[in-house]
Amino acid sequence: MDWEQEREQVLNRAKCVVVKVGSAVLTSGLGVDLTVIKNLTRQLAQLHDRGTQVVLVSSGAVAAGRTVLKHCCEIKGVPDKQAAAAVGQGRLMHFYNEEFTANGKMSAQVLLTRDDLKDRHRLLNARNTFASLLGWRAIPIVNANDTVATAELAFTDNDSLASLLLNVVNADLYINLTSAKGVYTSNPDGDPDAKAIKVIEDIQALDLEAMCGGKTTVGTGGMLSKLTAAGRAAQLGVPTLIISGLEKDAIVRAFSGEEMGTWVRPDSKKVSSRKFWLAYHSDPEGSVIVDAGAEKALVERGKSLLPAGITRVDGVFSQGALVRVVSEKDVVIGMGLTNYASGDLKKVMRKHSDELEDIMGPRCYTEAIHRDNLLMDAVV
Repeated sequence: MDWEQEREQVLNRAKCVVVKVGSAVLTSGLGVDLTVIKNLTRQLAQLHDRGTQVVLVSSGAVAAGRTVLKHCCEIKGVPDKQAAAAVGQGRLMHFYNEEFTANGKMSAQVLLTRDDLKDRHRLLNARNTFASLLGWRAIPIVNANDTVATAELAFTDNDSLASLLLNVVNADLYINLTSAKGVYTSNPDGDPDAKAIKVIEDIQALDLEAMCGGKTTVGTGGMLSKLTAAGRAAQLGVPTLIISGLEKDAIVRAFSGEEMGTWVRPDSKKVSSRKFWLAYHSDPEGSVIVDAGAEKALVERGKSLLPAGITRVDGVFSQGALVRVVSEKDVVIGMGLTNYASGDLKKVMRKHSDELEDIMGPRCYTEAIHRDNLLMDAVV
């Protein structure tokens, strides 16, 4: 089917939708904009009334905290931002609870760090918690747990968090609310000739950094992070709708058939939930650079990465770490879990399989990264 038929079908049949709203939409110069929250909660309540499960990923805690603290405290550095999040999170949830209650809906707060989704047992617990909340017809409101997250456990932005949640709640659709009316051919803030894009047929084929520039002043994302999240969603087989969160009733109008924003089509070949999880559950700790022969074996034949095809190892990492697989042309072609620590990998790189036991002993691995632990064309 063409993209318009696909869009109509998904909007009519979606059973679970993840909606992400950022600080640039939620806040104004005076702090959290209650008009925006009222408009958003009313629309999500209407969507919920259709029988659709709704998960809201909301930024805004730090921005809400800044509003309270601006007359008494100077916020600088990560600890201050985490403290500001602690001040603002309760206030933000109060606003949401009040408005969802006014619309006859029960909401629930869920705070997550990357570690909660990295550990398989905690991931299962999170999946079960969401299943219970959605089964109770509650609307989970999810935010990164900025107050306690270390640099290693923090999400780069809430776009990243939202894309990972698609896998947790088995969503059918991802809606990303932005301060723009969709995606443009270039950054409209700096290019008056930028044109709106109605549909992105193949997001993996785009040079996202060339299309996007800069970050919003109050958030950590920007259009690049939104399209990166959409690219990851596409790999799961989930389409993305990027629309304005500042335009009145944009979500309701879209579900009523009005053409709005940008539709990002899912990939024709869906990756497994496990490979999606292993590629994106944490930031890569290093890189392995491979020669042209290894790249061809990986990309065209779906093979495992053997030590013989590795020409260089960058970074310091342990066995089982997530690493980038990079071509000779400095292009990231995949992400995978390494069977060797970086020091050992340097010992065995460029070595053939029959040489490995002499170097590493009888417990050596034939593969540097097994194909079952490797996701090609990772969106980074």
